[in-house]
Amino acid sequence: MSKRAYNFNAGPAALPLEVLERAQAEFVDYRGTGMSIMEMSHRGAVYEETHNEAASRLLKLFGNPEGYKVLFLQGGASTQFSMIPMNFLTEGKTAGYVMTGSWAGKAIKEAKLIGEVFEAASSKESKFMNLPDLSNLKLPDNAAYLHVTSNETIEGTQFKSFPDTGSVPLIADMSSDILSRPFDLTQFGMVYAGAQKNLGPSGVTVVIAREELLQDSPKHLPTMLRYDTHAGNNSLYNTPPSFSIYMVNQVLKWIEEQGSLEGIEKKNQEKAALLYNAIDNSGGFYRGCADTGSRSLMNVTFRLASEELEKQFVKESEKEGFVGLKGHRSVGGLRASIYNAVPYDSIKALVDFMAEFQKSNG
Repeated sequence: MSKRAYNFNAGPAALPLEVLERAQAEFVDYRGTGMSIMEMSHRGAVYEETHNEAASRLLKLFGNPEGYKVLFLQGGASTQFSMIPMNFLTEGKTAGYVMTGSWAGKAIKEAKLIGEVFEAASSKESKFMNLPDLSNLKLPDNAAYLHVTSNETIEGTQFKSFPDTGSVPLIADMSSDILSRPFDLTQFGMVYAGAQKNLGPSGVTVVIAREELLQDSPKHLPTMLRYDTHAGNNSLYNTPPSFSIYMVNQVLKWIEEQGSLEGIEKKNQEKAALLYNAIDNSGGFYRGCADTGSRSLMNVTFRLASEELEKQFVKESEKEGFVGLKGHRSVGGLRASIYNAVPYDSIKALVDFMAEFQKSNG
């Protein structure tokens, strides 16, 4: 096999090599059926078993809290930005959003098309380089929900804890950090994530929600945009992205093998510490973007003295087999996305490359 790239892509992102190899072994003939899982009916027993296994594995990783249901949907987290207000932001209600950067901004923009929205907190003043304190939030009585973005992929910030919202459902877009650490699912009414960062390949969006939130969607909504359609049909109302769901199941199995969420968190902390230490101990040659207390364990954003130097860094890194280190076009700079499946060795190689680059250009 040719050498694997050092994959720091922000999404679609690195998948565990073991998962890719297992999928490869089963690709043509799944469980002795003479077919690939991509070729079989989603109504058949073989596929349905895999589908249900993925859902129950996911809940098991969160300690099987009672009253929660997993949905496998399509359209990415971006479709959830509209589905959430469509289903929950009913007449006479207002929806709270915490404005923390690019993805929170997109969610707010969509919600404003549907109904009344207020910003419960914002970190706009710091150009989104830190996170607002959510410990003393005051939510109005007619709040439909409070929406937070747990990890801002572009800016490189991540909430370390979540607010207690009482009887108001807390909803989180966890696309870029779901399953990277343990958290108490029962604090949330709903969490959702596009799969292409920590859960599997692109094509499936995962929703985990309290069952009562999924029961009575407004009757005027189109069938496919109602949560009760998907909840009532075990996410099989229409053809699901079956191969992506199969891959999610494989990734969840791999997470169990890493010591579940506790094991994964320990590895993620070690990886992030290695990289942030290299940045912080470079004598100012590399500068971390996000405030220290708000730094993400998933997306490490940093800068060099000039844009010219950053371009040179990207160019030289690509020659050495590094992929995806250019910052998002909206903010520039550099970014290493170090999701669950990015091995420690890749970060070690990056840190060594950074030291060499500094030696030649410092």
